[in-house]
Amino acid sequence: MFEKIRGLIFKLDPETAHNLAIKTLKFNFIPNKKVQQNNLLETKIFGKKIPNPIGIAAGFDKDAEVYNSLFKLGFGYVEVGTITPLKQYGNPKPRVFRLEEDEALINRLGFNNSGSDKVRSRILSSPPTGLLGINIGPNKDTKDRVKDFLVGLRKFHDIGDYLTINISSPNTENLRNFHNDEEMGELLEEIQTEKDKLKTNIPIAIKISPDLEFKSIDKICEILIKNKISTVIISNSTDRTRENLKNINKLEKGGLSGKPLENKSNFLINEFYKSFKSDITIIGVGGIDSGRSVYEKIINGAKLVQLYTGMVFKGPNIVFKINNELIEIIKKTGVNNISELRGSKK
Repeated sequence: MFEKIRGLIFKLDPETAHNLAIKTLKFNFIPNKKVQQNNLLETKIFGKKIPNPIGIAAGFDKDAEVYNSLFKLGFGYVEVGTITPLKQYGNPKPRVFRLEEDEALINRLGFNNSGSDKVRSRILSSPPTGLLGINIGPNKDTKDRVKDFLVGLRKFHDIGDYLTINISSPNTENLRNFHNDEEMGELLEEIQTEKDKLKTNIPIAIKISPDLEFKSIDKICEILIKNKISTVIISNSTDRTRENLKNINKLEKGGLSGKPLENKSNFLINEFYKSFKSDITIIGVGGIDSGRSVYEKIINGAKLVQLYTGMVFKGPNIVFKINNELIEIIKKTGVNNISELRGSKK
């Protein structure tokens, strides 16, 4: 069905098409398609088993409106957000651009969302039927970004399976300064202190930029381990990597996602894996649209993966297609579970 109407969808402005997809999913008419239950794909994360390691990245369900419909589409887990303390419109439109020849998107949305109070109420009124992550960030005009992250922690520590600290969006000015040793250390210390006050053990993930300096990887790993961070998401969109793109929209300002980010993401995952080993879980993001692309993330060191742009270009059945392809790939390796392939790249 998607292949038949893709041309029509792609005639719409990308943000309009996205909003239409959200409205369609809100009707919740998706049949309960049985995800192919296969021990090869079953994955354990945060003490819970999920049917497969494929999640949808933050940015698709920004306002936590359709996560249960996304579970029905076969995703092993869903991450919603980015949620800020107060409602935020984001940057001026147009702010999302398709690069069809490159199988990529550029966005400069700027954390548009309904705010933490409304999103918390929405999640409480519709309990998630699968593993739910909540991605939090600061308001654009806040005077204290650390405080905003703590607000997000307080709002969602008791209703999510994990929280993601988003310090990597290229569309919020100076947000990536939190990659600096001192600022990252201070932020994570404050988060740990707040967790202790709340008496919560909710796992914390940190989402990093693909544009960081490679020489800083070891130091970042030290800071994360010191501050009891259990998971790192590699990576967000990039404001670089434009030189080989074909579509004219490559000139637009914003974060680039999709296939052009794949190799850069895989390299970063492998570098972090070599530094972390088994101390921290890596979630790989960037260019996932097939079983082979998931396999590459896993052998480079990721335990789980996330996609978003891949679904824009391949349609809502992408998880089922990936699972089938992935099962065939894993069978050829002779292992009993996908987790055995983690970090096995020679």
